[in-house]
Amino acid sequence: MAKKPTKNQLDVLVAAYEQRQDQFDLFRQQVQAFFISSRQFHGTPLPLVHSVKSRLKDPIHLREKIIKKTGEDAITAENLFKRITDFAGVRVLHLHSQQFGKIHEAIKKHIDDGFWSLAEAPIAYSWDPEATAALTALGIQSKTRESYYTSIHYVVKPHAESDLTCEIQVRTLFEEIWGEIDHALNYPKPTENVPCQEQLRVLAKLASTGTRLADSIFKTIA
Repeated sequence: MAKKPTKNQLDVLVAAYEQRQDQFDLFRQQVQAFFISSRQFHGTPLPLVHSVKSRLKDPIHLREKIIKKTGEDAITAENLFKRITDFAGVRVLHLHSQQFGKIHEAIKKHIDDGFWSLAEAPIAYSWDPEATAALTALGIQSKTRESYYTSIHYVVKPHAESDLTCEIQVRTLFEEIWGEIDHALNYPKPTENVPCQEQLRVLAKLASTGTRLADSIFKTIA
C-alpha cells in the first residue's frame, strides 16, 4: 500500500493540473457543445436530451480525490492524468430511460467517426436488476455501489494518444435529483450519519420508481 501523499506532494500534483486547466476546459466545452448543438438530441415532439451541465474539477476536491485513490501505486506527476480521468465533466440529463439507447448510439457513432476516443470502457452504475439487464444488452458493464448511485459513465479523450479526458455522465432527471442531494451530503467526504445513509438509499429507490413511472407514461403514448 502506497503512503498517503504529503502536503508538498499534493501541492505539486494540484499545480500540474492547474497548469493544464485551460486545456481541460476547452475539451469540456467541446464535449458539452456536442450535446447542446447536435440536432439529433433536440428534435420534436420530445427532445432526447433535456439539459446539459458541465464543470471542471475543483483543486480543493482534487486533493481529496488523490488521497482517496492512493492505493497500491502512488499518484505522481507522471501518472496523474492517467489515474484521474474526471478533471472535466459533462452531465447529460434525459426524461425517461427509453431515450438512453439513442443517446448511447449517438455517443458511439461520434467515437466511431473519429471525433473522440474512449479512454476506458463505459460503466453503468445501477442496483436495479431490470435496468442492469437492459444496459448489459447494450454492451455496457454494470457495477453496484452501496449508496445505490445510478448513472452511466463514459470517459472520452480527443484522440487515442491524448491524456486529456472528460467524463460524461448520462442519467434521468429523477436520478439527477437523488444525485444532487447525495452529492451535497456525501462529497467530498461521505457522511457518517447512519440514518442519513439509510434515507438516501430509500430516496434512490423512490427515484428509480419515478423513472419507471415516467417510462410507463411515455409508453402509453408511444
